[in-house]
Amino acid sequence: MFPVTINGSRITLREFKPTDLDASMAVVGDPEVTRTLSFDTRTRTEQAERLAQDIDRARAEPRPDYYLAIVNSDDLLIGFVRIGLGRDRSGELGYAIRREDWGKGYATEAAGLMLDFGFQTLNLHRIQAACGPDNRPSQRLLARLGFTPEGRIRDHVFTNGAWRDSLLYSILVHEWRASRLGQ
Repeated sequence: MFPVTINGSRITLREFKPTDLDASMAVVGDPEVTRTLSFDTRTRTEQAERLAQDIDRARAEPRPDYYLAIVNSDDLLIGFVRIGLGRDRSGELGYAIRREDWGKGYATEAAGLMLDFGFQTLNLHRIQAACGPDNRPSQRLLARLGFTPEGRIRDHVFTNGAWRDSLLYSILVHEWRASRLGQ
């Protein structure tokens, strides 16, 4: 399915565009942001190549993931959110917000929109997410969205020159439905 646009109350999730390069550098080019992500800080050249690959991948059939830009009301990229598709109707959620917009609830809104998309549109049964043991904001976000902690994956990610553990969380479709009813 292409293109995908998902409207939230304060943000929109949309496909990446080549013109997102400069704004994307505030996320992937900021060592303070990438410190908690599963990849190292990128140079502009690296990000230009990666952005072109992401744009091409979105048109693949079957689509391997839904990697979308998080944009504000001015259509300025402030982050990204992704559901990577796995086997047996599963997905893996990831997200990042530029440092300037931390603490404003944008990651929570974007992740919630992707959960809705994953369970309603993609008919997923399970969505998981992983974050670093020191990433307390992400742990709180996942708890707010109804994810259940599943455990620790040792030496899961090699980033910033060292191995890092990850904490694994998941939410099942019936848990997501129950949380929607409680709203």
